[in-house]
Amino acid sequence: MSMDKFHTLTQLLDNAGCQYKIFDLGRRVCEIDIEQFKAVEENRQPYPWPLQQHAHLSISFWQNNNAPWVWFLRLPLDERGLLKQAAVGDFIKYVIEAMGATLNAEPTEEEQEKLAANPYTFKPNDDKMAIFHAQLRQVLSLSTSQYYEHAQLFLSGDLGWDQWQGVGLQGLADICARIKQENNSTLLRKAVNNLPMTPLYALLGCLEHCDIPETLSKRLEERLHIEMASSEPDLFLLAAIIRSLAGSNAVTLTEQLNALLQHADLCHPEVLVAIAGRCWYGLANTDTASLFLLRLAETKDQTLFNQLFTDLVMLPLLRGIILQVLHSQANPALVEAITQLQQHARSK
Repeated sequence: MSMDKFHTLTQLLDNAGCQYKIFDLGRRVCEIDIEQFKAVEENRQPYPWPLQQHAHLSISFWQNNNAPWVWFLRLPLDERGLLKQAAVGDFIKYVIEAMGATLNAEPTEEEQEKLAANPYTFKPNDDKMAIFHAQLRQVLSLSTSQYYEHAQLFLSGDLGWDQWQGVGLQGLADICARIKQENNSTLLRKAVNNLPMTPLYALLGCLEHCDIPETLSKRLEERLHIEMASSEPDLFLLAAIIRSLAGSNAVTLTEQLNALLQHADLCHPEVLVAIAGRCWYGLANTDTASLFLLRLAETKDQTLFNQLFTDLVMLPLLRGIILQVLHSQANPALVEAITQLQQHARSK
């Protein structure tokens, strides 16, 4: 079959008899349903979690008992959030040149370099790599990394909370990806109030990509409110805690965002970027979305306002809500920011 026959990546993978898993790596690392992804590929629906007008994906595929190959792809979207077909076609051409249409040829070093150097691949940061590998291994029922048991032992508190230097990030990621297994949820709940700052940040960074049980969510909420009530709140820690709540249920998330957004002094750009990047589910009503955009306008950083507004309005879940806020604003600070946003858009 010639490469002209393949218009989508899943056609190519299905034709080669591959099994595969697809994850989003742009916002929260999470698996994408394959039927949903096929609908995206065929432009029957927009990409669900765009970031900076791109789909950031991982596609892991394998045949028989072979180890999986992984592609990390950054594919451009149009203004409606649909995949740009030309880019997908381009990438398919790179793949077939390197691996053949059956995807079972072992590419030479030169072909591997060529495939890696195409304009659509990207390298996720270490934090996302750790949680992606942990989630993929969990989904495929593969064993954990060698760091898992040591991380469990550390989170039990038995080693002493100051003995964190030897704990691998991959071990923490493995525990978070297996939050519903063994005693992991209890270990994590206990650790939240005891960990020194460095491992706490690492743990919160893993949790933001996981669905978290209610008991752990409650502990994180308590920690959030302690920080909010502090006479000298650590705004970077606040941002990390609110991101870690991204995997709690939508009602809880909206409640916590509303509580935080009531405090203008706590709405540092770092906190607002955290909400837009990870906690967009909590903005799915006009009141919360409106309050968020007001706090964003109050930073007086028009570039940041334009960037986050443009990013949020691309999310299918929020598009209607954000546009409703756009057209029904009375607050002077927000009206001014929206006016400047519109002027900027017209001048492009």
